[in-house]
Amino acid sequence: MSEDDSSKPLLSISPSSRTPSAMPSTTGRRAIWPLVLLLVLVHLSTVLYTLPLNRVIELRLCQEHYQLHDPSSFQPDRSIPEELCKIDSVQRRLAWLQGIMETTLVVCDFLVTIPFSFVAEKCGVGVVLWCNLIPRGFMSAWAIAVGKYSHILPTKAIIAGPFLNLLGGECVFQSTVFTLTSALTRDYVQRTSYFSYISSTAYVVSFMGPTLASFTMSKNLWLPFWINIVLLACAIPTIRMLPGTKNMHTFTSSVEIGESVQESESLLRQRDASPDLYATAFETHPNIFQSIVYTVRNMRSKILGRQKFQVLLCSFFLTALASSDTKLLVQYISKRYEWTFAAAGYMLSAKALVNFALLAVVVPRIIHTSMSSNIVHGSETRLTILGAEISIMISVVGVLCVAMAFKVWMMLTALIIYALGSALPVFTMSLVKSPLIALAHSDMQDFSIVMLTKTLGSLVGAPLMTVLWIQAIKLGGFGIGLPYFVSAVSKEARVLCMCTNISSVYTSLLPS
Repeated sequence: MSEDDSSKPLLSISPSSRTPSAMPSTTGRRAIWPLVLLLVLVHLSTVLYTLPLNRVIELRLCQEHYQLHDPSSFQPDRSIPEELCKIDSVQRRLAWLQGIMETTLVVCDFLVTIPFSFVAEKCGVGVVLWCNLIPRGFMSAWAIAVGKYSHILPTKAIIAGPFLNLLGGECVFQSTVFTLTSALTRDYVQRTSYFSYISSTAYVVSFMGPTLASFTMSKNLWLPFWINIVLLACAIPTIRMLPGTKNMHTFTSSVEIGESVQESESLLRQRDASPDLYATAFETHPNIFQSIVYTVRNMRSKILGRQKFQVLLCSFFLTALASSDTKLLVQYISKRYEWTFAAAGYMLSAKALVNFALLAVVVPRIIHTSMSSNIVHGSETRLTILGAEISIMISVVGVLCVAMAFKVWMMLTALIIYALGSALPVFTMSLVKSPLIALAHSDMQDFSIVMLTKTLGSLVGAPLMTVLWIQAIKLGGFGIGLPYFVSAVSKEARVLCMCTNISSVYTSLLPS
């Protein structure tokens, strides 16, 4: 592996944000829109897949249940009313299958994230994004096949869909998106606003998506899946519009030549001190295993000795673990109030409307106003930490309210409160680029490490929340909110402690 490979991010992009020749502000503002469009298409396709998938699996399980326990009333050619499928035995099996699928998605995504860095280096980021679309489209087609051909495919065959995530999943996609977003500008305030736009894009889709999915699945259960496939097809030409996806080398600044010389000299000094650790870095023709091992070692070196970054990674891990409860919201609302999934989708749209207003309007305006009126060095970091702390506290209160919402109006209020804490990713992602955390030439690797950490948190959170939800169904009554009690008390409260730790460390370093 060549000496300058240590400067490559996990998804090997060399954005101009690493060099003095950063993308101009006007160009960056124009370049953000193709990225936003891609996010809209991909996120909308995901929402259109998730909501009706619950009903497809539930319907198959419901048919099996009544065919076994009440064969006289079972009619294979007629659909069972959804209200009759909210029984505990069906919902527990639904939770198990959904939990297995979610865990499989995360595991496959986690395994291929590092290998895809070499695909990005050799073939370009566009190829990585195109590969990422394949499993998304396949899972929709597979859901249609399993749902329609019950006489051929068993219900458990639905688990096969997520295995195609070996072509890239959410971690690969989000790592690429945040890297490209960070490359659009070097200005801290503008970059935070871009992250807010990116986050708000997901939430505006979360507002429109469940409504669209609810409406279309009430007309025809298979219609959302077909729309999903069409949206992913539209995303293919959109990728060509993104900066840096046509040719990896055109996205690399010539200034990196000078940087790589300094980095190679540093590597040589470290190799002399520890020849075994850095031997593979200077192989003329390393194999794929050596490349992966060296990448892992390089990532490890970016974490060791950086206390503030380690604390931030812990907060990302715990936040991702706690956020795994959001995957259960549709099932939780549907089971608790015996609603259809379509009706639960409309309620989630109300939550997402608050998310969008907060991230697209309120947060960017607060950031710009604060930065224009306060020019004290380090004030932007203080603002980011304060925003993260407030977001976590609101989120803790919101998730507790969700757990204790006995009435529909209480649930709607709880979801609105929960949504007010959704600005947390904006502030925590901005902290990654903070001058008190980022090292020279390490910002892209840091984003990749963050996305892997979040994926690891989801890997732990997905099976944990599945087990808790199954136990909650058995308990019933007050105990049905068990996953959200655990999320609030055991996870998000600990994240608050992590963020407080970061604040105390930063405050000691910032000027008074």
